[in-house]
Amino acid sequence: MQVVKTVEEVRAARWTDPYLTWGLVPTMGTLHEGHLSLVRRARAENDRVAVSVFVNPIQFNRREDLDAYPRQLDHDLGLLEAEGVDLVWAPDEDQMYPSGFQTYVSVEEITQPLEGASRPGHFRGVTTVVAKLFNVIEPKHAYFGQKDAQQVAVIKQMVRDLGFNLAVVVCPIVREPDGLALSSRNLLLSLDERQAGLVLSRALNAARDEWMGGQRDAEHLRATMRAIVEAEPLARIDYISAADPITLRELEGSTDHALLSMAVFVGSVRLIDNLIVGYGEADLRA
Repeated sequence: MQVVKTVEEVRAARWTDPYLTWGLVPTMGTLHEGHLSLVRRARAENDRVAVSVFVNPIQFNRREDLDAYPRQLDHDLGLLEAEGVDLVWAPDEDQMYPSGFQTYVSVEEITQPLEGASRPGHFRGVTTVVAKLFNVIEPKHAYFGQKDAQQVAVIKQMVRDLGFNLAVVVCPIVREPDGLALSSRNLLLSLDERQAGLVLSRALNAARDEWMGGQRDAEHLRATMRAIVEAEPLARIDYISAADPITLRELEGSTDHALLSMAVFVGSVRLIDNLIVGYGEADLRA
């Protein structure tokens, strides 16, 4: 496994054999089983696998959140080597954003609700860094987790709009046995907060159960989720959503599909989770 820092090193490794296909897994490190599930999918579908490990400063709204984000590169490299990764790009900030950097990628309408409303400028940071990763590595496939549902939708939009020659592959959320979606931020939770964090999956599952039972009114589904989260003393709602899975516009009235999602502060830690009703993976692949 090669571990490199510079654009030049990445390109030298990438083009050793131009006929090989590459899969890319972009990460911010502090890897868990969710990330590794993406790596395994990439390993199964490509000749070579590249993983980026970079805590992207321009997608954070608050400096204290950036400073608090967990970092454990040596541990991450051990996990990636065990998974047979070929190339790890772990750049320094000045490699990604050198002095004089002034080019950013902005996707418009689809970035405005949900995470975009709560974290202004966040997606400009995401799309800028991902576009740079795509440009430097030139993968055939890029792998993302469904847990960041809006991020997936935004990146798909960017790929379509800018004509990137790659396929975005979306992989299922990986959860703890009790239902908590895996996240690097889970490391910041106290024991009590960790237990309280289960309210997200509990609320989503309750709404899904209602939908499966024939309750298709979007506002009713939002109200179901809201009531369950509000009953948890350690939880504070940022947003609760039942939106179109493609456009991310909030749904009204009866619906035959929805992205159910939420962002909730548990203590000071902001957790997100989601699930989709009425659509399968094939419906969302386009």
